[in-house]
Amino acid sequence: MEFQGVYYNSIDPKGRASIPAKFREQLKELCEDDTLVVTQDRCGVVAYPVPEWERFLAKFSQLPNDQFREDLYFTTVTPAARCTFDKQGRIQLPQSLREYCRLDADGVRDVVIVGGGKKIQILNKTRYLEMLAEAEQRQAEDRQKRFDLGL
Repeated sequence: MEFQGVYYNSIDPKGRASIPAKFREQLKELCEDDTLVVTQDRCGVVAYPVPEWERFLAKFSQLPNDQFREDLYFTTVTPAARCTFDKQGRIQLPQSLREYCRLDADGVRDVVIVGGGKKIQILNKTRYLEMLAEAEQRQAEDRQKRFDLGL
């Protein structure tokens, strides 16, 4: 299962984000559950189906006790929270994640929900547009790789 697509949305005043129906349908097919595990990422909130998150945790537990593991624990595992959908297809994003990822910055609650393979990203709209422009610029500088892929 791969999540694909870009959807513009907003976070309501209570901190809830509506997840696209297409993604919710895929989740039910995959795990017969309506739960996501959300955590922070350098760019925004990232949401994983529970089976994907559990696969990550199994791999994480095998890591040696070193600085990388400690940092990953601190930045990814610790802020993680399980979120279930309400009847309108929304999940409650923890305030700590909304603040860290600037999803509620200056009263602007516009977000972009992006299918990212086995995960769903929820990004501040301004940050998403900046990232998109940066990616397009890098691709413009190396068009041969796109050409080699048939694009």
